[in-house]
Amino acid sequence: MERGRRNLLITGGAGFIGSNFANYWYNRYPEDKLVILDALTYAGNLNNLSLILNDSRVVFVKGNICDAPLVSKILQEYDIEIIAHFAAESHVDRSILAPGTFIQTNVVGTFTLLDCFRHHWEKQGKPPHFRFLHVSTDEVYGSLEIGDPPFTENTAYAPNSPYSASKAGSDHLVRAYYKTYQLPTIITNCSNNYGPYHFPEKLIPLMCINILLGKPLPIYGKGENIRDWLYVEDHCRALDLVIHKGKPGDRYNIGGGNEVRNIDLVRLICKIMDEIAPNLPVKPSERLITFVKDRPGHDFRYAMDSSKIQRELGWQPLESLESGLKATLQWYIDNPQWWQPLLSKEYQEYYRQVYQMV
Repeated sequence: MERGRRNLLITGGAGFIGSNFANYWYNRYPEDKLVILDALTYAGNLNNLSLILNDSRVVFVKGNICDAPLVSKILQEYDIEIIAHFAAESHVDRSILAPGTFIQTNVVGTFTLLDCFRHHWEKQGKPPHFRFLHVSTDEVYGSLEIGDPPFTENTAYAPNSPYSASKAGSDHLVRAYYKTYQLPTIITNCSNNYGPYHFPEKLIPLMCINILLGKPLPIYGKGENIRDWLYVEDHCRALDLVIHKGKPGDRYNIGGGNEVRNIDLVRLICKIMDEIAPNLPVKPSERLITFVKDRPGHDFRYAMDSSKIQRELGWQPLESLESGLKATLQWYIDNPQWWQPLLSKEYQEYYRQVYQMV
């Protein structure tokens, strides 16, 4: 894709991956206009964007991706050429407790964006450089066992939670809009991200913050579930390449190449925290590990084959699991003013409900 000044709409841009992407793009392409749309639900946080919001080339709009009149107005008013679609309900535990919200945001919201963007693209004469980037998850592929080959772009979908089913539905809609209308869409499916601005309910920030507070480290079952971990800035670089060099109608798997059992990941977090965090209330922090009842439908293993994006677009992750973890944990140690306000009474009640820590 030819590189000129571009106008981007970043949905979910105050969330974890979306805000990291917005900050990355702002610094990487200083000529571009960024419009950030976020409903500012529990995981959306304007503090994630504090370094860029005061710039005139960044516009923030509070709103819902299901609001078609609002989406259409944004596309027209700001001459949007690229949508980077991150907005989603994304926590498996919450999808078990309240699946309806996930269907509304992830399926209906994605449909609304696609249809509005299609009409906008057609009114502009179907410019070939327009892109709709749909950021999805490895969870749509289901679960693997030890010895199974990693997920490829051709792996059949087999979602096992309301969250992954809603993301699978949105993936199918994105593909259908390319096949039916030739809308220039691209799908990416990523493994578990980690890094700065990650909401505290997720595994890595939860472990880090609980170690700092001397609270239990809840691990589902025996901690034998395996995940592939991807540092969020490596993910942002991959999405940059997909937008500029990816083939419309195609999909790309993006994984960190870091398969590890949950228990081993938590032990590594404890080891690093013991080394870099001052004045921990409990040390060694491994003493805080607590095993809790496994969650329903807990997928055993995810593993991503990223050879396609590496081969076709030249992407490689730069961070190892240990180097990425050190950078991430240090960020949480250095930024308590970011995460402390998020530990509300409502969040603590949810935390107890999910992990059965009453």
